[in-house]
Amino acid sequence: MTFEDQLHALIYFHLEDHTSGRGLIQALKEDEFLREHIAPEKGIEKSSFFKAINSRGLEQLTQVFDALVQESRTLLPGEHTDLGDLISVDGSLINATLSMAWADYRKGAKKAKAHVGFNLNQSIPSKIFLTNGNEDERPFVEKIVAKGQTAVIDRGYQGHKNFDTWQKEGIHYQQSFSRQYCFLRCLCIPRYRDQQSRKTGQTCGLSC
Repeated sequence: MTFEDQLHALIYFHLEDHTSGRGLIQALKEDEFLREHIAPEKGIEKSSFFKAINSRGLEQLTQVFDALVQESRTLLPGEHTDLGDLISVDGSLINATLSMAWADYRKGAKKAKAHVGFNLNQSIPSKIFLTNGNEDERPFVEKIVAKGQTAVIDRGYQGHKNFDTWQKEGIHYQQSFSRQYCFLRCLCIPRYRDQQSRKTGQTCGLSC
């Protein structure tokens, strides 16, 4: 199976909402259209398919992702442009397969973590990084959010050292500090800089 075959199979997998690799392989064998346009010329066995999926293609798929993001940004309209560029940042644990030996999380379990930036203005992903499950999320804010953009983050990213660094680099941020209230620490959106937080008395950006 070439990388082009792999890419076509993965795109079809997500478009058709398949729930397992086995179901995809069965469809590639039984559907005439898929055999002609999606499946490898000589077909693909289950063991070969999963070996390819779990051991190669990350670099190429990352390049495909970056290219799609750049093209999408020029085509999709933006919303809430008066608030500037809003990028939601979050890290999520994902289950690792046995072949992902690098995905250390804790004894007896293996996890990987995806650190994702999501463009809230255009409702599309902007950047993604994959790490071990126990990787700290906070350093990825400055890798995902560019100067002049506003990071929308949860309280797991709280760290005064990080706040100072982001301000020096021109990265704005909006962070929720608790379930009861949230406020902006760095006057990240100028048009709201004079509003006051309901409960803290500190400068607040958006009502929560």
